[in-house]
Amino acid sequence: MEKQSLSQQTAGRLYTMIVAEKRVKPGEKLPNELELSRQLGVSRTTLREALRDLTTQGVLEIRRGKGTFVDRRVEEIGDFGFGSLNRVRGQLRDLFELRSIFEPQAARLACLRATAEELSEILEQGAAVEACIRAGEDRTEADRAFHAAIVRATHNEFMVRLLPIINQAVASAVAAGDHAGQLAEDTLRDHALLLEFFRKRDERGAEHAMAIHMHHSIDVMGLEKRV
Repeated sequence: MEKQSLSQQTAGRLYTMIVAEKRVKPGEKLPNELELSRQLGVSRTTLREALRDLTTQGVLEIRRGKGTFVDRRVEEIGDFGFGSLNRVRGQLRDLFELRSIFEPQAARLACLRATAEELSEILEQGAAVEACIRAGEDRTEADRAFHAAIVRATHNEFMVRLLPIINQAVASAVAAGDHAGQLAEDTLRDHALLLEFFRKRDERGAEHAMAIHMHHSIDVMGLEKRV
């Protein structure tokens, strides 16, 4: 059985336990990782991938220092179709299609409009992403902060309003189990180029570097383009 399919099956089993069987109610904390992996008969790595999927879908929420909890609004959401990888893939494809349109322009505007403090923040957050990757740590929050710093530096209110969509796409990409290694490698290379253009305040370079980064992500995850 492929790793991706096993993590999807594990996510489906957890979803059934929560929504159908009511074994863990909204607002309640899940058992710790070791206990839960034993209950489900999967490795902790597979469990983490499943938990990330469910968190991205809004079924679970992670509270720093406290653990993983069932989202209180879980009963308001429908079946996310964990048995259908095509639906998940379609949603991810649409998210990255939006990113490929939006984020290159955001990078260009940020180069032009960022204050000295905002530019410093972009560079610092980019370095934080690199540190997470090299340490083998979860980079979700660091990656979100990096892209958020770029969007805020555009000084465009409506671009900032799109940040929740960007955050969802970032979390979905980082959680893409079978592609994690290649995505991390591409991110290191692409971000290095992007940050170099930011340092030079080369808006066209930043725009093209971000477009390349989006293209690499779409290609690695096999998100086919629609015509």
